Amino acid sequence: MPSLLFCGPKMAACGIVISIWGVIMLAMLGIFFSAKSAVLIEDVPFTEADIRNDKNPPQNIYGLYNQVGINCFIAAAIYVAVGAVSLCQVRLNKRQEYMVT
Repeated sequence: MPSLLFCGPKMAACGIVISIWGVIMLAMLGIFFSAKSAVLIEDVPFTEADIRNDKNPPQNIYGLYNQVGINCFIAAAIYVAVGAVSLCQVRLNKRQEYMVT
């Protein structure tokens, strides 16, 4: 029977720690982008043409803020998936310790 174990216990634990940090950081960034924090204006991808061609400039920028916020939430969900895989690897490594071959 093939094993689903593909990383060691230390790498799996590291994956869990990095995933937890990534979820916290990206979820907070997503919240702040959705709240349209002025501090994060440098991270919003807009050009001068976006402002000049829009009749109501704040709405265009607010839409970009929301898009970046959604991207942060998607990345946080990917980190949750990576954390779940790492957790499964930790459990498989624990089970491997008790198996006699």
